Amino acid sequence: MEDKHITIFCGHYGSGKTNIAVNYAFDLKKRHESVSILDMDIVNPYFRTKDSEKELNEKNIELMCSSFAASNLDIPALPSEMYAPFCRADNYSVLDIGGDDRGAVALGRFAPLVEKSESFQMLFVVNFYRPLTQTPEEALVVMREIENACSLRFTGIVNNSNVGVQTEKKYIEDTFPLAQKLCEISALPLVMTTVRADLSAQFENIGNIFPLTLQKTIIGG
Repeated sequence: MEDKHITIFCGHYGSGKTNIAVNYAFDLKKRHESVSILDMDIVNPYFRTKDSEKELNEKNIELMCSSFAASNLDIPALPSEMYAPFCRADNYSVLDIGGDDRGAVALGRFAPLVEKSESFQMLFVVNFYRPLTQTPEEALVVMREIENACSLRFTGIVNNSNVGVQTEKKYIEDTFPLAQKLCEISALPLVMTTVRADLSAQFENIGNIFPLTLQKTIIGG
């Protein structure tokens, strides 16, 4: 997958966007000096990207989120500094967007800046084990709602079908055809299939495997 200067992860609530965004930022840092991760989840008061703040700082990855992140205050506000990464030509930005159309509204204010970029991708994260996205048709409905809310169109799909630490090889293999069907009805490519890192070596017939290290969660800071 070609590295883009702007990579946006959107999806249904609980689809795993944040964990993917953090892992993807770590992966970009292997190849690029300037990497930022922007947490635009104004729906979730815990702003879970901040749970990985220590690891991000250690790798010199800039984290930008609300000053109320990881607190008990649910204040749907985004700092003006979040515009800065879009203005740096050498920077690679990863955007973690809130769930469904409600969360995607926050992305709408950045839509003109994203559209001006000649190097961006907006990826729909789907977990077929989550409610309301258990079929390709249901997932497509969520996709269209997000697109309408943020005035941007998806460029690809991420299959993140899992049941957490209980995930086994079979769970990925069983949902891979569903991801392919979603790609067919949306006319979009399957950019990656995410797999827990310790399982990633078990897949030979599924391309574009992206290993994930599960993010630690800090409740209430």
